[in-house]
Order: sequence, then C-alpha cells, then structure tokens
Amino acid sequence: MMRVAIDATPLTLSSGGLARYTAELTGALVKNFQDDVFTLMSDQPFPMPEPARNHLIRGGGARSPLERRWWFWGLNRELVRSGCQLFHGTNFEVPYVPLRASVLTLHDLSPWMNAPWHADAGRVRRRTPMLIELGIATMVMTPTEAARKQAMEHFRIPASRIAVVPYAASEMFRPVEKNCSAPYFLYVGTLEPRKNLLELIEVFRAVRRRHSVELVLAGRRRADFPPLPPEPGVRVLGEVGDSELPGLYSNALVFLYPSHYEGFGLPVLEAMQCGACAFISGDAALAEVGGDAAVQLRSASEWVQAMQAAIENPGWLRELAQRGLRRAREFSWARTARLTREVYQEALRRFSF
Repeated sequence: MMRVAIDATPLTLSSGGLARYTAELTGALVKNFQDDVFTLMSDQPFPMPEPARNHLIRGGGARSPLERRWWFWGLNRELVRSGCQLFHGTNFEVPYVPLRASVLTLHDLSPWMNAPWHADAGRVRRRTPMLIELGIATMVMTPTEAARKQAMEHFRIPASRIAVVPYAASEMFRPVEKNCSAPYFLYVGTLEPRKNLLELIEVFRAVRRRHSVELVLAGRRRADFPPLPPEPGVRVLGEVGDSELPGLYSNALVFLYPSHYEGFGLPVLEAMQCGACAFISGDAALAEVGGDAAVQLRSASEWVQAMQAAIENPGWLRELAQRGLRRAREFSWARTARLTREVYQEALRRFSF
C-alpha cells in the first residue's frame, strides 16, 4: 500500500489546466489503485469527491515569501502527522525541507522562455522558487518529451530523474450532435500574449475576405492581455463552463491553437476527442500531442491557406476528424495514473537510500 499526499491548491481555482489536471489525475488514481491512500492537501477549501481524503492546512498559501514558508511548514507537519510517504506537487511546488519523497509535475517551462509574450516581472518572480524546488524534488514529471528535453537542457536534470507522463482529455469530451448552421473557427484557452491570438485575428481577417465565417474565442482573459476591440466576425465568449465545451468543440469547423509555446496543449486533445479537426502552431509539444491527426502550420500564409481549404474541402475535414478521434483514444487518465504511480514508486525507492 502506498500513502500519497497530493497538492490540491489548483482545485481552489474555478477552472484552468492545473485544476483539471489535479482533479482528473486524483480521480483516476483513486479509481484504479484502491489499496493506496491518497490525501489531498490545500490551504483553502476545494471541491473533490470521495474517497480521496481532504486535509485543510491553515495558512496563507503560496502567495508571498512569508506565506510560502507558512504553507510549507504546515504541509510538512501534515505529511508527518498523516503518515504519507510521498508528496506530489501538482502546482510547481514541493516542500523546501524534504522530510518525505516528492514528485513535482513541471507542466511547462514558460517562466524561462525569453520572449516578448512573457511578462518579465512574472517570469523572474517564478524562476527562483521553481529552481529550488526542481533541485529538491526526488522525481520530476513532464507531460511531453519536448518538455522533458527542455527541462534537461535548462536545469541539467539527469535523465533518470525526469519522466514523461502525458495528460489526457476528460471522458466528458465526446462528439455531440451538431446543431449550429453558421460555420465558425474555434479557439479555447486563456486569452494571453503567449497564445498568439492577435496574429490569429489578422489571419482570420484575410480568410473572411473570401468566406462568410466566424471566429469564436472562449476563455478567461488574463490581466496582461488587453481587451480586444470589436472585430467583424469575431465573438469573444469569455470563460465558458465545462458543460458547454463539448458542444463548442463538436460544432466547430476547425479548432485553432496558434500558441507560441506549450508544455502539452490539452485543448487540442479535447477538441479531437469531440470530433473536431485541429490546426496547431509549430510548437514541438503540440506536434507531439497532435501527431499526424493535427495540421501543423508555421507561417501566417500557411494558416490562411489551411483555413480557406477547410471551408472549401469538407471531405478533407472529415478525414482529419477521424484521425483526431483515433489519436485521442491513445490517451487516457487511467494510463496517466498508472504511469504516475510508477514514478511514485521510483521516487520512494530513491528516497529510501
């Protein structure tokens, strides 16, 4: 039997990739490894179904240096008190004082990307704590081989200490009956500079000169991304609920993901699992996730040509949709849970020496 503590602080968020990852992984671990004990730890209340345990650690959370020390002091105390053998940091954090084995999920390396689409202040603020925690963690997990290679290059992490554990789309993402007559391209994700949305809108303008079509943007706008001015044919939905996403994906002409950089790109997998075709940027992680089912585009002219072809060649889209469904079936949270548990076992083996 294994006793594992999981950082549940992402579950205090209303939505987002970290919250979905933590919820789906924990649910799959509990379902598939019923002899193990999984304890969720957070500084704030969070929604999580049984039978995972829920430990609320009083403190300010990881919001300032002082609050971080309080959170980790309380966390180590609870790890010892609860009898947990290992801590899984799902939110880029592990305790600075390693009283137990630890696994850190490095979702991406965006704080280290020296690019105009990443705010300097935020990048520098996150760098130092993450460097410390990457050195402390017994094992590190990344969601793609691309992210693993970047981590080994940036941080000199030995290959034996870092494992690839892919994410998966939730089972709620499945094709639904199409009920939308007006064609639209779809983007789902945060509205932020890294996602390359301003260039996407420029591309869409060129497509719209020849075709009557809409561009739908669904997702929360970050503070570093200014509100978009009104644009003909562009609909900004804001943050949408999970129950709405399968319909949005299924009815879309094509799902567009022009991001400059990703660690995985979960919306691509969600879209394909709903039967949508996916057009992606030249990012290495996105190419790894999409495989031969996603159309990879590297220049504005390629985006324009592909989007126009999507409107003019429905047979091509049907073929791509079938490829996407097959590709999505290669991923599952049960597999993610199994691979994660194998990393837990390796971390416990290493920490015992």
